[in-house]
Amino acid sequence: MPAHPLARLLRASTAMATGLSLLAVSGCFSGSGAPAADDRLAVAMLLPPRSALNPFTDDAFKLSRLGIAETLVQLDEPGDPHPMLAARWERVDATTWEFTLRDDVVFHDGTPMTTDTVVTALTAATRAEPKPRILDGVEWEIQAVGRDTVVIRSNSDDPLLPQRLSSPQLSILAPDAYDGQAVDPTGRGTGPFELTALSGGDSATLDRNDDYWNGTASASGIDVSFVPDGTARAAALRTGEADIVEAIPPAQTSLLQEGTFREVPMPRTNTLYLNTRESSPLADPGLRAAVREAIDPAPLVADIYESRADRAAGLLGPALPWSAGRPEPRFTTDAADPDDVPLTLGTFSDRAELPEVAATLEQQLEAAGFDVQLEIREYSQIEADALDGAFDLFILSRATVLDSGDPVAYLVSDFSCDGGFAISGLCDDEVDTLLADAAQEADLDRRRTLVLEAERAILRTGAAVPMLHERVIQGNAPGVTGALFDPRERLLVGLDTSAAG
Repeated sequence: MPAHPLARLLRASTAMATGLSLLAVSGCFSGSGAPAADDRLAVAMLLPPRSALNPFTDDAFKLSRLGIAETLVQLDEPGDPHPMLAARWERVDATTWEFTLRDDVVFHDGTPMTTDTVVTALTAATRAEPKPRILDGVEWEIQAVGRDTVVIRSNSDDPLLPQRLSSPQLSILAPDAYDGQAVDPTGRGTGPFELTALSGGDSATLDRNDDYWNGTASASGIDVSFVPDGTARAAALRTGEADIVEAIPPAQTSLLQEGTFREVPMPRTNTLYLNTRESSPLADPGLRAAVREAIDPAPLVADIYESRADRAAGLLGPALPWSAGRPEPRFTTDAADPDDVPLTLGTFSDRAELPEVAATLEQQLEAAGFDVQLEIREYSQIEADALDGAFDLFILSRATVLDSGDPVAYLVSDFSCDGGFAISGLCDDEVDTLLADAAQEADLDRRRTLVLEAERAILRTGAAVPMLHERVIQGNAPGVTGALFDPRERLLVGLDTSAAG
C-alpha cells in the first residue's frame, strides 16, 4: 500500500531539515454533535509500530490513543478506576474479582462482545510471550459466569487489579484477532475509530465506527503517519499538513505559532540505566557509584531541553506530586577509580533529545576517567539488545505510570528480579521485598510510602541514575478542537476531536 501524502511530505521535510485542557475524560468519551460529512484528521505520531500494532506490546498505546481499542476499565485524572467496557465490578475476596460487562458493545467486525470474547482476549494476554508488562509476576484464572459476568482469580492478593485492566495492553479485541502469538487488531476493536489499513511503519488508515456504543465521532476518519524525526513533525504542524502532532522537540517550539502547542509535566523520566550483570564492568558497585557522581543533569535540562523539563530528584517526578515526600537515598558505596574502564553507552534516535543527551554524558563520563563508546539506533532496532544486556549504560525516556496509573508496575518491570523490562538486570532482595509489599497494599497512603521506600532502595543499588522529568509537548493546528491532552499518553483523539474544514 502506498504511504499517505502526509507521510511522503514528512519524509521530504526530514531530508530538507537535515541539509487542551488536562486529560478531558467524562464517562468514557464525551458526547458529540452531528459529524461532518468529510472531516478527516491528519495525525503525526512519534514511533512507528514495532509489532504491527499487536496490543501485547507498547503498540497498544497507539490503539488507545487513536480510539481503536478499549479496555474493561479506564482511569480518571487522579488515577482512580472507572467503567469502560465493564459497567461495574466487585471484589469478592482477596484474590477474586467479578466484572459485569456492558451489554451494548459490538466489535468492528460485527461480533457482539460477550463474556466468552472477553475471556478469549484476556487469556491470550496471559499466554503471550513475553507477557504484557502489566502482568509481570501475575497469574490469572479467567472464567465466564452467566451472560454478563467475568470472574478473575489472581494467584495473590492484588488490590489494584481493576487498575491493571485499564492498561491498553489488555485491550479487548474480537476473537478472530488472536491467532497464536500473532494478534491483528485490523477491523476488530470496539472504539470510535476502526483500523482499516496499516502500511508497515509508515502510515495507518482509520475510519469512523458509526456503530460505536458511546456515540458518533465528529471526524469521519484519521490518517496517521509515523514520523520518528522531530523536526519533520514540527514542520508538518507549521505547514498545516498535520492537525495533531505528538512529541514536539523543545528546540522546535520557538519556530511554532503561539497557541499551537501545549506542555505539561509528564510521568516520564529520562533515566540512565546501569547494567549490573556480571558481564558488565558495572557489576562493580564502586564503578556504578563513579558513574552516578560523574553525571550532571543541569546542562541537559538547560541546554538540550531548553528548560522545558524538570531536574530529577528520583525516578518519580512532579506529575506525581506525592513523590516530593521521598526519603533521601543515602548512598553508602564509595566511588571506584574509573581508570579508563571501557563502557558502551546506548540510546535511540526516535526522541530527538536523546542522542544529544548521550553525547553530553559521554563527555561527562570521559572527563571522570571512563572510556565511552556510543551506539545510537532507532528504538525498534536497539530495544532487544538493551534488554539482553548488550550495553553497559542505556538512556531511556521511560513512562513511570504508563501501564496501570500506579508506579508499582513500572518499578517491578524495570527493577525486580523477574521484571520483563529489566535493562539494568537488577536482582536485589530488599528491592523485591519492598515492591512485593507495595503491590499488596490496598491503603493508598501506605502504598505510596512503600513505593518511595522501594525507589530509595533501587537508587541505592546504583542500577539507575534519574536525570530529568520530561514535559509532553503536543501540537494542535489552528482550528483543531477536542483533542485530548493526556499526560499518561493513553488518549489523543476522542469523539469530539475535529479540525477546521
